[in-house]
Amino acid sequence: MITEIATLTIDPANAAAFEAAVAKAAASFQGDAGCHGMALERIIEAPAEYRLIVQWDSVEAHMAFRETPAFKTWRGLAGPFFVGAPSVVHSEGVGHYF
Repeated sequence: MITEIATLTIDPANAAAFEAAVAKAAASFQGDAGCHGMALERIIEAPAEYRLIVQWDSVEAHMAFRETPAFKTWRGLAGPFFVGAPSVVHSEGVGHYF
């Protein structure tokens, strides 16, 4: 399992509407067989920044999702709020200590 971490920047004045759009878009991720969880976190020190954290079977599963209608739905709902291109990285766990 891998974790996608996307850094999303929006206009903080639109935070409530953005968060509602992401909540609505969660079904797009949930319906994908390769996706196992999704969370949105707002950066306290930088209220315009969010982290979208998604658990995938593999990087390939994430990349395949990007070619689906569900991804288009996600981007149609959340994308209008982005003030810049998202930054995306993938990580894998190497230790869980407590």
